[in-house]
Amino acid sequence: MTIEKPLIVILGPTASGKTSWAIHLAKKFNGEIISADSRTIYEKMDIGTAKPSKKEQQVVPHYLLDIIKPDQEFSVADFQKLAQKTINQIHKKGKLPFMVGGTGLYIDAVCYNFKLPPISLDSKLRLKLAKKSLAALQKLLKIKDPDTFGKIDLKNKRRLIRALEVCITSGKKFSKLKTADKPCYRILKIGVKVSREKLYEKINQRLDEMVKKGLVEEVQKLYKAGYDFNLPAISGLVYREIGEYVRRNISLEEALQTAKTRTRNFARRQMTWFRRDKNIIWIENVQNAEIAINKFLKRGAGGATIVQN
Repeated sequence: MTIEKPLIVILGPTASGKTSWAIHLAKKFNGEIISADSRTIYEKMDIGTAKPSKKEQQVVPHYLLDIIKPDQEFSVADFQKLAQKTINQIHKKGKLPFMVGGTGLYIDAVCYNFKLPPISLDSKLRLKLAKKSLAALQKLLKIKDPDTFGKIDLKNKRRLIRALEVCITSGKKFSKLKTADKPCYRILKIGVKVSREKLYEKINQRLDEMVKKGLVEEVQKLYKAGYDFNLPAISGLVYREIGEYVRRNISLEEALQTAKTRTRNFARRQMTWFRRDKNIIWIENVQNAEIAINKFLKRGAGGATIVQN
């Protein structure tokens, strides 16, 4: 069966410029944007997640932003279901869907139509795992599921816990449960190409700008609202370090330097994930991205294929 409905994916590491590219391209091609980011899904977390501003969201409609509270659970399966529903709604309006983000697992779940098992959450088991150190979780996952251990973000405690929870609850390896199905769309994946030196410079500059925009005040509000700083949402990039400063454990300068280092390391891990996908076309400027999209759309339903991972 021919896959006729197109989907444009704009991806890349944090601070690479995906948001500005996506807004420009979606406006030019009568599109709407679905965020594929595991952090911008949270309410009350705008500055530290580099969420598109309200003004940017008015230029082009955005979806899957601010959909849950910082203390709520949200799985890859949840994202996949919502993203596919939203993509189909955009198609029904006669518009072109753009999925934009840096969370590789979210993007792959939609593009490769993962068949994700309906594993129920086990709060007691999760709490038990959450008490373990990062090193202990890594060691346990390496024993239970070496394949997932080799692919997962080993610094992301939430993902380690979820993978272990699935393994223990189902009795099966997480890597074996996540299987691909036939793709639902005809897909063009565009990666924002930027040199490592330039990317690191942009990361450093963006974190300095976040502080000027009120990042510290944003974290203080979360703290005063009673959100636990051990929550996956708030213990992630930037929020963890600024949280340490808010609680007067380190200076603001120390917090920023640590956040910059961790964000650069995170960007490297993102690129390691993306480089495995040979379907991504890496492009250096938005004008060439326009050309690639025009060619993709003109080729029609028979002109693009997707290689299953």
